[in-house]
Amino acid sequence: MKKISVDLKIGQVNVTLETGIMAKQADGAVIVKSGNNVVLVTAVSSKKPSSMGFFPLTVEYQEKFYSTGKIPGGYFKREGRPTAEATLTCRLIDRPLRPCFPEGYQNETQVIATVLSYDGQYPVESLAGIGASAAFHISDIPFNGPIGELVIGRVNGQFVANPNRNELENSDIHMVVAANREGIVMVEGETDFVQEADVLAALKFAHESMKPVFDAQDQLRELTGNKTRREFTPYQPDADFMQKARSYFESKIKAAQSIKEKMERYAAYDVAKSEGKEALLADVADEEREGRAKDLEIAFEELKYTLARQMILKDKVRIDGRDTKSVRRIDTEVAMLPRAHGSALFTRGETQVLGVVTLGTPDDEQKIDALHGTETKPFMLHYNFPPFCVGETGRVGGQSRREVGHGFLAERALKAVIPSKEDFPYTVRIVSEVLESNGSSSMGTVCSGCMALLDAGVPIKGNVAGIAMGLIKEGDDYAVLSDILGDEDHLGDMDFKVAGTRDGITSLQMDIKIASLPIQIMEEAMEQAHQGRLHILGEMEKTISQPRGSVSEFAPRIHTLKVKPDKVREVIGAGGKVIKGIIEETGVKINIEDDGTINIASADPEACQKAIQMINDIVAEAEVGKTYKGKVVKITDFGAFVEVLPNTSGLLHISEIAHERVRNVSDVLKEGEVVDVKVLDVDRAGRIKLSRKALLEQPEKSH
Repeated sequence: MKKISVDLKIGQVNVTLETGIMAKQADGAVIVKSGNNVVLVTAVSSKKPSSMGFFPLTVEYQEKFYSTGKIPGGYFKREGRPTAEATLTCRLIDRPLRPCFPEGYQNETQVIATVLSYDGQYPVESLAGIGASAAFHISDIPFNGPIGELVIGRVNGQFVANPNRNELENSDIHMVVAANREGIVMVEGETDFVQEADVLAALKFAHESMKPVFDAQDQLRELTGNKTRREFTPYQPDADFMQKARSYFESKIKAAQSIKEKMERYAAYDVAKSEGKEALLADVADEEREGRAKDLEIAFEELKYTLARQMILKDKVRIDGRDTKSVRRIDTEVAMLPRAHGSALFTRGETQVLGVVTLGTPDDEQKIDALHGTETKPFMLHYNFPPFCVGETGRVGGQSRREVGHGFLAERALKAVIPSKEDFPYTVRIVSEVLESNGSSSMGTVCSGCMALLDAGVPIKGNVAGIAMGLIKEGDDYAVLSDILGDEDHLGDMDFKVAGTRDGITSLQMDIKIASLPIQIMEEAMEQAHQGRLHILGEMEKTISQPRGSVSEFAPRIHTLKVKPDKVREVIGAGGKVIKGIIEETGVKINIEDDGTINIASADPEACQKAIQMINDIVAEAEVGKTYKGKVVKITDFGAFVEVLPNTSGLLHISEIAHERVRNVSDVLKEGEVVDVKVLDVDRAGRIKLSRKALLEQPEKSH
């Protein structure tokens, strides 16, 4: 097969889709190039359906350090487990792809995106997302594409498609948007207190910018032969048995769905299903029992899905009895963990999240070895979802991709309000412990995390709350749901999470299960989310609304000094001798920046003050007219050099030693002797002129 390529333009940047050269044994393989960036994306799907009962799609995103001309760090010097950033990119590729596969296709399918070359600037995650769609689109794998995926920024009021890292630093919007020709299918991102109308404008811009992406993929498919999609036979349940099962279960499922409490409702489902198996499978022949048991499961789940949706659309009543706009009851508490630096418990309905804040020094910042270079994170949020929070048993330890993704969404929501290092020189870590879950624990994490920050005394820029929105849509009839339950997420058509302050949005995430989402429905969802967010903020602020006046007594106290940059090396000393001596003597932690900022941290106030005094003594400069106790460090024929400050000496000229004439300096002064001297002058070169006689009484003149 010869090389086939298609060129397109995204914004002002040229992009090339290429196939036929690499990975030819994959079902689909596309190389996406832009400038010095090259990403290889392959798609492979098994020829036989799996027995898992669902569509087993996996996405891998591989960052190769050779792509930037670097050798990996660490002992083994090779790429290891995916970074958090790579895991998040996997999710960004995976989520918009899933709705593109036909119902009933259950063949094991895998996407692998490999970064082969990277310039450190262009968003290669966008190239990987486009490449994944293109690889499926040119293959024979059943796929309802194409889709596009772009990063959207706004610099100086202008939207930018796939901005580089420098542009993103000056952007108040950073969103990854995926779409098909009909509309948006996924959104993930953060904004700097941007209004809902501006977010919608960004999404419209993203969709318009993707038109060349769709066209290029269609063109590539045509050039590669427009392969016929492979046929597959979805499982067909027995129609008569299905009808019998529906008739049996309908009243029981309706009764269960009238139970507001999750665990009681699930228990009722289990009882109904167990009774149904006894009643409906009793007369089934042994050779057909496995198939009919599968049909029973299908009938039960389909009926749950249909009845819940009908109840919302026709009766305007949700599973827990609320209307479409109501938020569940909220209960909050702070400061329940005595030794933690800040803590908050946020309960919304049957979702409960414990947020805990720990304050550290700059030494505690997370160091990340990324493709674009080493970076540090002074703010971290870690999300834990243990099995007991949904009444289950399971493996504990390590983080799933879901936990990484949910934690990152909440981190983005709160990062916007974290104060600058100049205003608050602490490293901040939030840990979210999900204790109960029935819908949107990630938004519960935002709320508990915000309250824990206030409890910890962090001077955040505004209070943040988050809410998850849902959608039920049948034809032209639809309902937008505020604060969705877990069942509404599972049975609904959209999961749309929005977090922010009263001033604007700080993060958002959207996934849909239908073909696409019209902008007008998204607009309605965002306005409803805005009202829900304000309600939740009001409930949170009944417990705590302002940061506490000081940090916890168990948190380190950080004092900041500012010295002249040319004094930094004096504080550090040769080989770090001076700074190590201060740390050993006082027990404090000291962090020094090149610009002369010095942070001194300790839980002991006296140790901090002692270290501050020692540093002030080192960096102090002699002042004209001021008197010092100085140590004679060297004697010469023309005077003595006296150390008036650490590492700072001045010349005490022989004529300034005494009022009477001094023939030999050594007759009056000895090395090591401490004398009082006055600074007469400091010249432009920093040379200090001292006097001893200016402090001595003038002898009386003899008559």
